[in-house]
Amino acid sequence: MSEKAETEGRSAGNSQQPPKRGLARTLGLGIVTGAADDDCSAIGTYASAGAQFGTSLLWTAPVTFPMMFAVVYLSSKLGQVTGRGLFEVIRHNYPKWILWPALIGVLIGNTIEAAADLGGMAAAINLFLSIPIPLIVLCVAAAIVALQVWGSYDMIRNIFRWLALVLFAYVAAALLARPDPWEIVRGTFIPTIQFSKEFLSIPVAIIGTTLSAYLYTWQSNVEVEEEIEQGRTSAKQREGATEGELRRSQTDIVAGMLFSNIIMYFIVLSTGATLHKAGQTNIETAAQAAEVLRPLAGDAAGILFTLGIIAVGFLAVPIMTAGAAYDACQVLGWRASLHARPAKAKKFYALIAIFTAIAVALNFLGFNPMKALVYSGIVQGFSTPPLLLPDHAHDQ
Repeated sequence: MSEKAETEGRSAGNSQQPPKRGLARTLGLGIVTGAADDDCSAIGTYASAGAQFGTSLLWTAPVTFPMMFAVVYLSSKLGQVTGRGLFEVIRHNYPKWILWPALIGVLIGNTIEAAADLGGMAAAINLFLSIPIPLIVLCVAAAIVALQVWGSYDMIRNIFRWLALVLFAYVAAALLARPDPWEIVRGTFIPTIQFSKEFLSIPVAIIGTTLSAYLYTWQSNVEVEEEIEQGRTSAKQREGATEGELRRSQTDIVAGMLFSNIIMYFIVLSTGATLHKAGQTNIETAAQAAEVLRPLAGDAAGILFTLGIIAVGFLAVPIMTAGAAYDACQVLGWRASLHARPAKAKKFYALIAIFTAIAVALNFLGFNPMKALVYSGIVQGFSTPPLLLPDHAHDQ
């Protein structure tokens, strides 16, 4: 059978199948990716924006939404149409001088961000439990690796789905802060720009954290995993996608990125309505924001804010470490799938453990997590353009 005929046969076969996922799929793929975008470091960035400039930066949420949707949907479409992850597509279609720098940049960025998120989670848990933060980092990392290695793909997806929904705590936290309605309207619909280094750096940081490179690779890889779950184990079987599949994917991504954007909006709102008004403008971490928020907006708001940090950390860290392992394996030609048992994909699971161990080690070496994230953002900024090349090429 020719490649064209096989692809057409696959598309025709799919068109006759009833959709396997409606709302459940949307609450799986799209919402999980959107929630992962609001990781601990992103929450820290949004909290810092609200603390420094109040509600005047609420307009950045609707402005970044189209950008978020465009890049993640293109990655989703690439995974469905080619049947391969993003880095495997780059390896087959682009020269090594593009492939290797992009890979190195993504691996560095993912690992540093995972380290910062582990530290942020540990600091948040420490607000509830008087346990040394280094011990919390070790226990959390061990639990995450155990889930990735011994948990099934279906179990991991379901856990991620429910963890993502915990982020609605930020909506509740913002409402408990009782923001001024007129300030909300003005901050949302009337963009405020100050020509100062402090102000201009915040929108740049927001764009950088909302368009993190790990989202692109994760979305393409999870589309492949979904195909494998339906029995399409080879790249040839996975090639092609029907219009219906692409429309459902588009709905997924809209829902996920809208969810991420709403959470970002309410984090800025909750901190802007409380910390900024109280003069608490120097916020460097998400855990610090949660701690300061409690006496200003009440224990309930502070607890909800803290729970969001912990939940999204348990979601984002495995996405970053598994994403790094996917990317490295695709470049090296090794098998990489969360559907595979550890004995069948030893190198993939070993890389997950290695990247997690490096992230843990960074927390013990005295690195300032916020400064590390700045360098991570710079590295990912250079690696992002090559990652968009195959997405754009396949969209033509």
